[in-house]
Amino acid sequence: MPATTPRVLYVTDLAYEARGRRYCDEDIQLSSRLRRDFAVALSHPLDAGRLMGSFDAVMVRNSGPVLHYQEEYDSFRDRARAAGVRVYNPLTGRADMAGKQYLVELSAAGYPVIPTVDRAEDLGRLPRADTYVVKPKAGADSIGMEFIDAGRLSDVSFDGVLVQPRIPFRYEVSFYFIDRDFQYALYAPDPERRWELAPYEAGPAELAFARRFIEWNALEHGIQRVDACRAPDGELLLVELEDLNPYLSLESVADATREAFATRLTASLRELLR
Repeated sequence: MPATTPRVLYVTDLAYEARGRRYCDEDIQLSSRLRRDFAVALSHPLDAGRLMGSFDAVMVRNSGPVLHYQEEYDSFRDRARAAGVRVYNPLTGRADMAGKQYLVELSAAGYPVIPTVDRAEDLGRLPRADTYVVKPKAGADSIGMEFIDAGRLSDVSFDGVLVQPRIPFRYEVSFYFIDRDFQYALYAPDPERRWELAPYEAGPAELAFARRFIEWNALEHGIQRVDACRAPDGELLLVELEDLNPYLSLESVADATREAFATRLTASLRELLR
């Protein structure tokens, strides 16, 4: 490998456990593929801040929910910004990277998202439902999420949480993008087994739905996953826009799709490094 080969610090928690998934396998395979074009070193997220100065770029992948190490992540982010470190995804994301407040803002602006509020006085904006979902704005991987009956809505303190109606959706579908380019879609046919995914053939209207959120986020580079649910009336509604460290479920796509993704990712990283 030439001496001028770009050096990438690949941030991952190989020991992180997720239901029905082995995040470490994805990162082992994807980082190995990137070694064709970059000098790659793997780092635990707690070590990234002190190591990043020796690399041309830092790539944050399956690093786990940052709420488990919020202070260290905040320090990493502040130091990276101050030093002008190239981070992939860039630290300017407006979606999950910055917490769940964007769901409230998009809902108020009329975007096709699950109706969301974060103030007691706005509860009247939500459709009637038997059950509601209370989520921490800083949550991830369903940590801290609670289902409550409609009669308990008045008990919600609205201290760092948001409220949504529980949607009896038909299925969930995710759209995966690199920069602004669509790569593939996967869906969970069984809502009770969300980790069991299958390829999904996205139509023009569905891609237009997903692109609307990619354009809103305005990340020049990076991997993003648009998670949506199919409501009972057939409408697609945004569940979340993951722009920090989205799991890619690459084990669920065909070999050709996986290789095309890695090729496009390589090109995106090279563009970031220019």
